[in-house]
Amino acid sequence: MKIFWLMFLAALLSGCASGPRIDTSFSAVSQDSRVRFLILHYTFLDSPTSLKVLTQQQVSSHYLLDDGEDFKVYRLVDEDRRAYHAGLSSWKDNTRLNASSIGIEIVNLAWRDSAEGRVWLPYPQGQIDRLISLVKDIVKRHDISPDRVLGHSDIAPQRKQDPGPMFPWKQLADAGLVLWPDEKQVAERQAAFEAQLPSVAWFQKKLAEHGFAITQSGELDAASRNVLIAFQMKYRPARFDGIPDAQTAAILDVLTMPAGKR
Repeated sequence: MKIFWLMFLAALLSGCASGPRIDTSFSAVSQDSRVRFLILHYTFLDSPTSLKVLTQQQVSSHYLLDDGEDFKVYRLVDEDRRAYHAGLSSWKDNTRLNASSIGIEIVNLAWRDSAEGRVWLPYPQGQIDRLISLVKDIVKRHDISPDRVLGHSDIAPQRKQDPGPMFPWKQLADAGLVLWPDEKQVAERQAAFEAQLPSVAWFQKKLAEHGFAITQSGELDAASRNVLIAFQMKYRPARFDGIPDAQTAAILDVLTMPAGKR
């Protein structure tokens, strides 16, 4: 009898520890994924060091894309858990994007300094092909729109430059994964802006419409130049000096047009 009661008590305590029984036979129509953004980074480190840092320090990402011959993809954090890759970040009305994003770190050493200046390092095509496949899978499962597939420099332009000017955003755009301006519309708008360049206040307003956090000061201060550099790196990487010009204005104007006019 004593053994019976001990077994009964153990079963009772076990039931209490596991919580109440949950009925999952109903599912609400009004729901979607908590993941709203996909953020791309370069590691600025080699592959072994990247793995060590992303698994043993206070920074992490959901995925790490290697630069070896097979371009291996590591999943370091489950997609239903938060990784610490975005830091202090914002895009449009969203802040602290760690909680609502998936992060992909790409093994790339970023740059090397030479006698002629800084030389940015390219991404192997095989690595980009593997990345596109991974991004396609993620955005399909979480229904992430192209305007929310971003670089770290988009969401933190005052402190980050990754994935850098050598990252081939146009290839992702051609795959339907990121927002991209129509070249013909850009050329038409550029001609008008070469005749008269908009004010700094115009650039700041348009950059904010695009998604950046930027103070509407009307002055070309260091913070505004950093945002322009981030924008130019992505859409006009041939020159990213943070100086307003007609081509940058044209790209920005087209990207901020209402969706039906692009």
